Amino acid sequence: MAASDKFAIIQEGGGQRRVTEGMVIDADLINGGETAPGTVITFDKVLLIGSVDGKTAAKLGLPFVAGAKVTGEVVESLVKGEKIHIFKFRRRKGYRRKTGHRQKYTSIKITGIVG
Repeated sequence: MAASDKFAIIQEGGGQRRVTEGMVIDADLINGGETAPGTVITFDKVLLIGSVDGKTAAKLGLPFVAGAKVTGEVVESLVKGEKIHIFKFRRRKGYRRKTGHRQKYTSIKITGIVG
């Protein structure tokens, strides 16, 4: 099985994410956005490793695959997400509130899947 044929499901930021080698993901902000581009990041919480073509059996962790890790390289340390508008309204009461939120992420390119 070649390295590019693998995929992994990792636990990151309170959720699960399917990644393949060469993929660029927006992960939760790392180190307050102060991480230098080119820094290597390792994800140790790997839930599953499988092959894209399905010829090789998948390795399923209980809860994590032993000895498996996914490495990535920081592309951009601070990326801003799309603006979300929150509007609160109560009819006939004269109550209106408009606020917004813009999530911050770190952009990471997946460089390797081991396991």
